Amino acid sequence: MRQLFLLPLVVVALAAVQAQPASVAGNWKVAANVSGNASESTCAFIQKDVDLTGTCKGERGDVTITGKVDGKTVSWQFDTQYEGQPLTVYYSGTLDSPEKIVGSVNVQPMSVSGEFTATRAK
Repeated sequence: MRQLFLLPLVVVALAAVQAQPASVAGNWKVAANVSGNASESTCAFIQKDVDLTGTCKGERGDVTITGKVDGKTVSWQFDTQYEGQPLTVYYSGTLDSPEKIVGSVNVQPMSVSGEFTATRAK
């Protein structure tokens, strides 16, 4: 009888553990290719629960990012400018391993896209 009482508690505990987002906090090297234009940046991700903040440093300077971690899905965005035009760059990827995120990049309002790979900096 006692075992039947404990079973729902174990199921709830396992569900809570599975619901935790993956940890991506730390430094990452991001290599992107958007419409044939390659770029590299170094990002410092700060994660609190599912919320992601931090900064990325690239050829055009530093940008502040905001994003989310949902299970193994990692997404972030930042605002920048290109030749005086304001842009928002969106990254959306999957945590392929604890050391690697792969996914797509979308630049708006230019409507150009590409791919990226991020690896943990050592």
